[in-house]
Amino acid sequence: MIETRSNQGNGRLRTLAIVVVLAAGGAGAVSGTAQAAPNPDGAGYVAGASGSGDEYFPHAGNGGYDVLNYDLALHYTPPADPAVLEGNLNGVATVTLRATKDLQSLNFDLRGLDVTSVRVDGKAAKQGKSQGGNSAEWSQEQDDANRIWELTIGLQPNLKAGQKTTIVIEYGGTTGRPLDTTGALYGWVTTADGAMVVNEPEGAATWYPVNDDPEDKATYTFRITVPEGKTAVANGLPSGPPATKAGWTTWTWKASDPMASYLSTAGVGDFALSYDKGPRGLPIINAIDDGVPDAELAETTASLALQPTMIEFLEGQFGRYPFEAFGAIVDDDTVEYALETQTRPVYSGIASESTVLHELGHQWFGNSVSPSDWRDIWLNEGWATYLEWLWAEHRGVAAMPQQFSKAVEYLDAENRWALNIADPGRDNLFAGQVYLRGAAALHALRAKIGNKAFLAGARLWLTRHNDSTATTEDFEAVMEKASREHLDEFFDDWLREPNRPDMPRR
Repeated sequence: MIETRSNQGNGRLRTLAIVVVLAAGGAGAVSGTAQAAPNPDGAGYVAGASGSGDEYFPHAGNGGYDVLNYDLALHYTPPADPAVLEGNLNGVATVTLRATKDLQSLNFDLRGLDVTSVRVDGKAAKQGKSQGGNSAEWSQEQDDANRIWELTIGLQPNLKAGQKTTIVIEYGGTTGRPLDTTGALYGWVTTADGAMVVNEPEGAATWYPVNDDPEDKATYTFRITVPEGKTAVANGLPSGPPATKAGWTTWTWKASDPMASYLSTAGVGDFALSYDKGPRGLPIINAIDDGVPDAELAETTASLALQPTMIEFLEGQFGRYPFEAFGAIVDDDTVEYALETQTRPVYSGIASESTVLHELGHQWFGNSVSPSDWRDIWLNEGWATYLEWLWAEHRGVAAMPQQFSKAVEYLDAENRWALNIADPGRDNLFAGQVYLRGAAALHALRAKIGNKAFLAGARLWLTRHNDSTATTEDFEAVMEKASREHLDEFFDDWLREPNRPDMPRR
């Protein structure tokens, strides 16, 4: 991910500027918590956890179940007045899941939108605290001050581990421009002509009920109804042509590859769609907002035209592109932003060549293999930055040693080595060190263990953890296997220690 802001805590676009230079050489109401109705056979059943256990975002995600599929029917009205960036979103989320524990209740994350009804396996649930009977109960808690957004659903009958259930949730409300913990825009961001949807790290809850944990990957269907003349774009591939009725158009997209919730998107705007093909006929679908200025449009168009060549280049290094499609959503919102939303990265502002390569690289490193916990984000951003360096060298723009040296110069300044990028802290997830120290560590690792072992380790990493998540410790284990070397000291020096490590000799 790359994003820009001028305030502290937002290294995301300042990071973009660094990366580009290197590549170029130069108190909501709270109702009672829902509980399952009394069940004489319910001994041993538990409430699903209301958090995933992530140290940085303890209330994001949930426990006790695995989502298999989200089917999201969204009806969105963009702002009536472009000067007032508020829209209206109504949704019906059909969530198919499998219990991983014997459950009497479970939770979803949902922020700022009001639930109006819940059905569990076709049976209507009641709102409020359980009073017994044969139906499920649900309640909603929204505590923005503590970043707690929970929809709790009691289950009757209880759900045994291994059993599937389908839950249908109707909800809606006003959309605005939500902020993450650093003050950066994320989630369902209302724009003058529609919406830009960028969830990292835990913003998916701003537009649908979700288990917002990278470890719970699922497939998706998006049915997005917008005013006639607007275009809605999401992950994956279109499922038939758009259908218009009574002034509203429904666009349907299906994402068949398992996807972490932070990588889902559903952009709405005055987009023009274009089509290209990558290796083996891979569908590439680009959506560019007609409000993108001409100067930015020229650079963006040229960068996107390189996508097939970029995919071919990275496949040669790391193996086959991991998903069913690729492409881009280019919005004209005023905040410069880029995020590796799966199969269809989102860009606001210019999609530069290095940024397009960065977000493409994430499809392998971050999307196919995602971080188990947010502390492991350097495995996303360090790799994507390192791949920029490889591409710049391939294009004859800047040699790897030169780019590595510039990164070291950045890290030397103001003792930026002091940040432990294997555990940077919640509000340093997108600090420049995460990107550049991460990339520098990979360059140094390649020098230490050699090209053959490094590439073998990278490919083993991608195959062993494909469509899954992993940790820094998992990465070290893979590289030790590939190199047959003990690498504890190396990873401590390059990721964790607050001092400048010894520089590689080759």
